[in-house]
Amino acid sequence: MEKDLEKIGKEKGIKYFLVSWVDMFGMLRSKLVPTRAIKEMQKNGAGFAGFAAYLDLTPAHPDLFGMPDPDSLIQLPWQKEIGWVACDLWMNGKPLEASPRVALKNQLARAENLGYRMKTGVECEFHLINKEGTALADDMDTHAKPCYDQQAVMRQYPIISKIADAMLELEWNPYQNDHEDANGQFEMNWDYDDALKTADRHVFFKYMTRAICESHGIRATFMPKPFMDLTGNGCHAHMSIWDLDGKKNLFSTDGDDPRGLGLSPLAYQFLGGIMESAVDLTAIFNPTVNSFKRINAPRTVSGSTWAPNAVTYGGNNRTHMVRVPDPGRFELRLMDGAVNPYLLQAGMLAAGLDGVENNRDPGDPLDINMYEEGHLAKDARHLPENLLDAIRLLDKNKIMRKALGDEFIDAFVKLKMADWNEFTHHLSTWERQHTLDC
Repeated sequence: MEKDLEKIGKEKGIKYFLVSWVDMFGMLRSKLVPTRAIKEMQKNGAGFAGFAAYLDLTPAHPDLFGMPDPDSLIQLPWQKEIGWVACDLWMNGKPLEASPRVALKNQLARAENLGYRMKTGVECEFHLINKEGTALADDMDTHAKPCYDQQAVMRQYPIISKIADAMLELEWNPYQNDHEDANGQFEMNWDYDDALKTADRHVFFKYMTRAICESHGIRATFMPKPFMDLTGNGCHAHMSIWDLDGKKNLFSTDGDDPRGLGLSPLAYQFLGGIMESAVDLTAIFNPTVNSFKRINAPRTVSGSTWAPNAVTYGGNNRTHMVRVPDPGRFELRLMDGAVNPYLLQAGMLAAGLDGVENNRDPGDPLDINMYEEGHLAKDARHLPENLLDAIRLLDKNKIMRKALGDEFIDAFVKLKMADWNEFTHHLSTWERQHTLDC
């Protein structure tokens, strides 16, 4: 039986619900609904004008309805009178195919039909900056190699601990918080879970982090490359496929793995699918103009970008696009902080299922330092150099069109092309400095 949000709200002292959904650009949209009205919203949805958000809709389209998923309910730990609930978007009595959460649920249904259940975890990196977005919030955070800097993480203890305390209260099982490779950069980790739950939590984590930072007078940014001399913000994702009961990891091998990484034949097929489509998925995994300043970056102050620029995989080696840190799972390191949480999961699963259906082989792992010896990987395909190239590649990808649907791909490409065109018509300071006297 579906959970009754009105009843739960009254029991928990929730006065208002944030009925929320994420548009194509990953922006969180919502309506603040009194608990007295949530029953109607749960039955018929909360109405929205789709053209007002980043969806491929016009003012002439009928109302868009956000249908709350009661299983996603989160009571805000720092503001308990508010409940947050994720929605699926519906229009004309059916799910809107060109919407991120629906796209993910479609891929999960596809996997379920094959007897698979995807579990994932994400590593969200972010910078703590001033309110204006022009500098780091901590002007004492200046070490050339600041990763794991105890002094720096403890100076931000009031904020980091409040976010971690919230995750503990929500029973996400957070297990570590650290200062990352860039000055002012942090990462907070919680347990992996079913892909939809991880995506919902990823959406809420970004909101929660920003909200708590704002209450302390600073700002959190997940921007891929907010400072050109510092390491950018990645969003690495760990994935494994399980049986439908969620008890057996189908990426684990009962026998020997001739490649020596502890993965099953199914895992290599999934990996082969991801390797096959990675270049064309860059537009989804790295969806902004700024994204390409991270994956094609020169060496940073710390000595490394920690970001891939070619399609390769290896064992416990962070210089590759895919790392296999332990038997039974792998980590995709391509995505950045701007990735849409639902499309991150949908893209991985769509590519992986294609690998299974077509028995794709990822080839042999490479045991080299890609940052120093990348020239030795002669057959490795390179990632796009800019957003325009990435969009064009996605537009032509038949695998993604078949999996995610023409309606979704066409909408994403159209919106991202508009984004690119807006960028190209922006006159930059660099252009003024270098071409006024040409």
